[in-house]
Amino acid sequence: MKRFFTFLILAMVSIAPAFAEDNTASDQAKMLYADNSIEESFNLLLAIPEDERSAEDWLLLGNLLQDKGRDDEAVFMYTKAILKDEKFYKAHYNLANCYLNTDKPNMAIEEYKKTLKLKKDYAYAYYNLGCAYIKLGEYRKAKNAFLDAIYFKNTEPDFYYNIAYTYKKLNKEKDAKAYLEIYNKVMENRIEE
Repeated sequence: MKRFFTFLILAMVSIAPAFAEDNTASDQAKMLYADNSIEESFNLLLAIPEDERSAEDWLLLGNLLQDKGRDDEAVFMYTKAILKDEKFYKAHYNLANCYLNTDKPNMAIEEYKKTLKLKKDYAYAYYNLGCAYIKLGEYRKAKNAFLDAIYFKNTEPDFYYNIAYTYKKLNKEKDAKAYLEIYNKVMENRIEE
Protein backbone atom coordinates (compact mmCIF):
# COMPACT_ATOMS: atom_id res chain seq x y z
CA MET A 1 0.00 0.00 0.00
CA LYS A 2 1.34 3.33 -0.96
CA ARG A 3 1.24 6.11 1.57
CA PHE A 4 1.48 9.65 0.36
CA PHE A 5 3.74 12.49 1.41
CA THR A 6 5.31 15.20 -0.69
CA PHE A 7 9.08 15.15 -0.45
CA LEU A 8 11.26 18.13 -1.18
CA ILE A 9 13.73 18.04 -4.01
CA LEU A 10 16.84 16.05 -3.10
CA ALA A 11 19.03 19.02 -3.88
CA MET A 12 17.32 20.95 -1.09
CA VAL A 13 18.01 18.12 1.33
CA SER A 14 21.70 18.17 0.54
CA ILE A 15 21.95 21.92 1.11
CA ALA A 16 19.55 22.05 4.07
CA PRO A 17 22.14 22.95 6.74
CA ALA A 18 23.21 26.06 4.84
CA PHE A 19 19.66 27.38 4.69
CA ALA A 20 18.28 26.06 8.00
CA GLU A 21 17.96 29.56 9.44
CA ASP A 22 15.83 30.70 6.47
CA ASN A 23 13.39 27.80 6.57
CA THR A 24 10.32 27.52 8.72
CA ALA A 25 10.09 24.78 11.32
CA SER A 26 7.72 22.95 8.95
CA ASP A 27 10.25 23.07 6.11
CA GLN A 28 13.03 21.90 8.41
CA ALA A 29 10.86 19.03 9.69
CA LYS A 30 10.16 17.91 6.10
CA MET A 31 13.85 17.98 5.27
CA LEU A 32 14.68 15.99 8.39
CA TYR A 33 11.98 13.47 7.51
CA ALA A 34 13.32 13.16 3.96
CA ASP A 35 16.80 12.68 5.44
CA ASN A 36 15.43 9.90 7.70
CA SER A 37 15.99 11.92 10.87
CA ILE A 38 12.65 10.76 12.18
CA GLU A 39 12.87 11.74 15.85
CA GLU A 40 14.25 15.18 15.09
CA SER A 41 11.47 15.78 12.58
CA PHE A 42 8.84 14.58 15.04
CA ASN A 43 10.13 16.75 17.88
CA LEU A 44 10.38 19.81 15.65
CA LEU A 45 6.77 19.39 14.50
CA LEU A 46 5.59 18.97 18.09
CA ALA A 47 7.32 22.24 18.98
CA ILE A 48 5.09 24.12 16.53
CA PRO A 49 2.04 25.46 18.39
CA GLU A 50 -1.07 23.47 17.40
CA ASP A 51 -2.92 26.46 16.02
CA GLU A 52 0.05 27.27 13.77
CA ARG A 53 0.45 23.77 12.29
CA SER A 54 -0.47 23.40 8.65
CA ALA A 55 -2.47 20.48 7.26
CA GLU A 56 0.81 19.13 5.92
CA ASP A 57 2.37 19.33 9.41
CA TRP A 58 -0.50 17.27 10.82
CA LEU A 59 -0.14 14.81 7.94
CA LEU A 60 3.56 14.35 8.62
CA LEU A 61 2.89 13.85 12.33
CA GLY A 62 0.38 11.16 11.38
CA ASN A 63 2.89 9.47 9.11
CA LEU A 64 5.54 9.50 11.82
CA LEU A 65 3.15 8.05 14.39
CA GLN A 66 1.92 5.39 11.98
CA ASP A 67 5.55 4.43 11.30
CA LYS A 68 5.92 3.93 15.06
CA GLY A 69 2.86 1.66 15.13
CA ARG A 70 0.77 4.24 16.98
CA ASP A 71 -2.21 4.04 14.63
CA ASP A 72 -4.80 5.58 16.98
CA GLU A 73 -2.66 8.66 17.38
CA ALA A 74 -2.01 8.74 13.62
CA VAL A 75 -5.78 8.75 13.02
CA PHE A 76 -6.03 11.77 15.32
CA MET A 77 -3.30 13.61 13.38
CA TYR A 78 -4.84 12.83 9.98
CA THR A 79 -8.19 14.03 11.29
CA LYS A 80 -6.57 17.27 12.46
CA ALA A 81 -5.09 17.70 8.96
CA ILE A 82 -8.56 17.29 7.46
CA LEU A 83 -10.03 19.77 9.95
CA LYS A 84 -7.34 22.25 8.90
CA ASP A 85 -8.07 21.68 5.18
CA GLU A 86 -11.00 19.41 4.31
CA LYS A 87 -9.92 19.36 0.64
CA PHE A 88 -6.48 17.95 1.50
CA TYR A 89 -6.84 14.63 -0.30
CA LYS A 90 -3.53 13.30 1.02
CA ALA A 91 -4.87 13.36 4.58
CA HIS A 92 -8.06 11.55 3.55
CA TYR A 93 -5.97 8.96 1.72
CA ASN A 94 -3.57 8.34 4.61
CA LEU A 95 -6.47 8.19 7.08
CA ALA A 96 -8.14 5.59 4.85
CA ASN A 97 -4.91 3.57 4.72
CA CYS A 98 -4.72 3.67 8.51
CA TYR A 99 -8.29 2.42 8.77
CA LEU A 100 -7.59 -0.34 6.25
CA ASN A 101 -4.49 -1.43 8.18
CA THR A 102 -6.48 -1.62 11.42
CA ASP A 103 -9.28 -3.73 9.92
CA LYS A 104 -11.86 -0.97 9.59
CA PRO A 105 -12.68 -1.41 5.88
CA ASN A 106 -16.02 0.45 5.99
CA MET A 107 -14.35 3.54 7.42
CA ALA A 108 -11.51 3.15 4.91
CA ILE A 109 -13.99 3.02 2.03
CA GLU A 110 -15.59 6.28 3.10
CA GLU A 111 -12.21 8.03 3.23
CA TYR A 112 -11.08 6.58 -0.12
CA LYS A 113 -14.30 7.88 -1.66
CA LYS A 114 -13.58 11.34 -0.23
CA THR A 115 -10.05 11.11 -1.63
CA LEU A 116 -11.39 10.27 -5.06
CA LYS A 117 -13.89 13.14 -4.99
CA LEU A 118 -10.92 15.44 -4.50
CA LYS A 119 -8.49 13.66 -6.86
CA LYS A 120 -10.40 11.60 -9.40
CA ASP A 121 -7.33 10.16 -11.12
CA TYR A 122 -5.53 8.81 -8.04
CA ALA A 123 -4.89 5.18 -9.01
CA TYR A 124 -3.68 4.04 -5.59
CA ALA A 125 -6.87 5.25 -3.93
CA TYR A 126 -8.88 3.10 -6.37
CA TYR A 127 -6.56 0.16 -5.71
CA ASN A 128 -6.82 0.42 -1.94
CA LEU A 129 -10.58 0.93 -2.25
CA GLY A 130 -10.64 -2.40 -4.08
CA CYS A 131 -8.63 -3.99 -1.28
CA ALA A 132 -11.15 -2.68 1.26
CA TYR A 133 -14.01 -4.16 -0.76
CA ILE A 134 -12.18 -7.51 -0.86
CA LYS A 135 -12.00 -7.47 2.95
CA LEU A 136 -15.78 -7.11 2.96
CA GLY A 137 -16.25 -9.82 0.32
CA GLU A 138 -17.74 -7.30 -2.13
CA TYR A 139 -15.92 -8.61 -5.18
CA ARG A 140 -17.95 -6.82 -7.87
CA LYS A 141 -17.18 -3.45 -6.28
CA ALA A 142 -13.55 -4.52 -5.86
CA LYS A 143 -13.37 -5.43 -9.55
CA ASN A 144 -14.63 -2.00 -10.58
CA ALA A 145 -12.16 -0.24 -8.28
CA PHE A 146 -9.25 -2.28 -9.65
CA LEU A 147 -10.31 -1.56 -13.24
CA ASP A 148 -10.30 2.15 -12.41
CA ALA A 149 -6.85 1.83 -10.84
CA ILE A 150 -5.54 0.13 -13.98
CA TYR A 151 -7.14 2.80 -16.16
CA PHE A 152 -5.18 5.53 -14.37
CA LYS A 153 -1.92 3.57 -13.92
CA ASN A 154 -1.40 0.49 -16.04
CA THR A 155 2.18 -0.24 -14.97
CA GLU A 156 1.53 -1.38 -11.40
CA PRO A 157 1.68 -5.19 -11.17
CA ASP A 158 -0.29 -5.41 -7.90
CA PHE A 159 -3.32 -3.93 -9.65
CA TYR A 160 -3.37 -6.83 -12.11
CA TYR A 161 -2.71 -9.46 -9.47
CA ASN A 162 -5.59 -8.31 -7.31
CA ILE A 163 -8.04 -8.04 -10.18
CA ALA A 164 -7.06 -11.58 -11.22
CA TYR A 165 -7.78 -12.69 -7.64
CA THR A 166 -11.10 -10.85 -7.71
CA TYR A 167 -12.16 -12.46 -10.98
CA LYS A 168 -11.26 -15.84 -9.51
CA LYS A 169 -13.52 -15.11 -6.52
CA LEU A 170 -16.27 -14.14 -8.99
CA ASN A 171 -15.80 -17.56 -10.72
CA LYS A 172 -14.60 -15.90 -13.93
CA GLU A 173 -11.60 -18.13 -14.53
CA LYS A 174 -10.94 -16.91 -18.08
CA ASP A 175 -10.72 -13.27 -16.96
CA ALA A 176 -8.64 -14.24 -13.93
CA LYS A 177 -6.18 -16.07 -16.15
CA ALA A 178 -5.97 -13.16 -18.62
CA TYR A 179 -5.16 -10.65 -15.88
CA LEU A 180 -2.66 -13.02 -14.29
CA GLU A 181 -0.86 -13.20 -17.64
CA ILE A 182 -0.77 -9.40 -17.80
CA TYR A 183 0.55 -9.35 -14.25
CA ASN A 184 3.40 -11.69 -15.28
CA LYS A 185 4.26 -9.49 -18.29
CA VAL A 186 4.29 -6.34 -16.18
CA MET A 187 6.54 -8.07 -13.64
CA GLU A 188 8.90 -9.20 -16.43
CA ASN A 189 9.11 -5.64 -17.75
CA ARG A 190 9.83 -4.36 -14.26
CA ILE A 191 12.66 -6.89 -13.78
CA GLU A 192 14.19 -5.97 -17.15
CA GLU A 193 14.26 -2.27 -16.26
